Amino acid sequence: HEVSGTVEALGDDVTGWELGERVTIQALIEKEDGIHTIGLDYDGGWAEYLVTPASTLVRIGDLPFDQAAIIPDAVSTPWSAIEVTGKVRAGDAVGVWGIGGLGAHAIQLLRMIGAGPIIGIDPSATARQRALDFGADAVLDPKAVDFADELRAANGGAGLDVAFEFAGFPGIPEQILETLAPGGRLVLIGISGQPFTVKDNFLFIAFGQQVLGHYGSEPHHVPQLVRLANLGRLNLAGSISDTLPLSQAAEAVERLENHAGEQIRLILRP
Repeated sequence: HEVSGTVEALGDDVTGWELGERVTIQALIEKEDGIHTIGLDYDGGWAEYLVTPASTLVRIGDLPFDQAAIIPDAVSTPWSAIEVTGKVRAGDAVGVWGIGGLGAHAIQLLRMIGAGPIIGIDPSATARQRALDFGADAVLDPKAVDFADELRAANGGAGLDVAFEFAGFPGIPEQILETLAPGGRLVLIGISGQPFTVKDNFLFIAFGQQVLGHYGSEPHHVPQLVRLANLGRLNLAGSISDTLPLSQAAEAVERLENHAGEQIRLILRP
């Protein structure tokens, strides 16, 4: 569901597009029966050719195909979570749990809009270094005995204004709720499929804290991010961990499953 390429053929009723145009594809399509995701609800991009509604096409200009391919979802989802759901403002103290593909880009985007401090949180030392490379002000191990104290110390003794949960593991929301400042917002993006508990109902209500769910992005976010990348405001070159031929898709999946090399994004090229 993260795809880029060139327009090879046009449907009979398609207008406004030319053969050979360089494009990426919106990952989500809103239809009468709900939201459809490319690669999940209809055939995706692990192929030499992809048939998709013309409404999903986004021109990418001179942006390299590999960087353009990851904007839908890996970059647009954290951007939408930051801008729309989290409503992050410059100067907000933000924690990011889970520094994989989405979390790493969240840190890069948070730095771009002036949030601070930005604290990256992940049990993997490699992921914590990635957070620093992408612009985090501090990194922490959530399994450390003194984690809560270290987090407050990294934020001058205060709680977080906004926290993003990209990891999708049980127990993390409970940990995050204890780190929020009054009025703080927890934005859940990672999907664990498990319930979680607000331990102190009174404090949660009295402090006016919020738990917000987030999925995907809005149609304007992908072209917005493409424009920022082409202007040099957003550098996605460091997000491409490797490029493999389409015939090695199984190998790429195995590398991801085994966390071999801690990849951010692997690109398959037909």
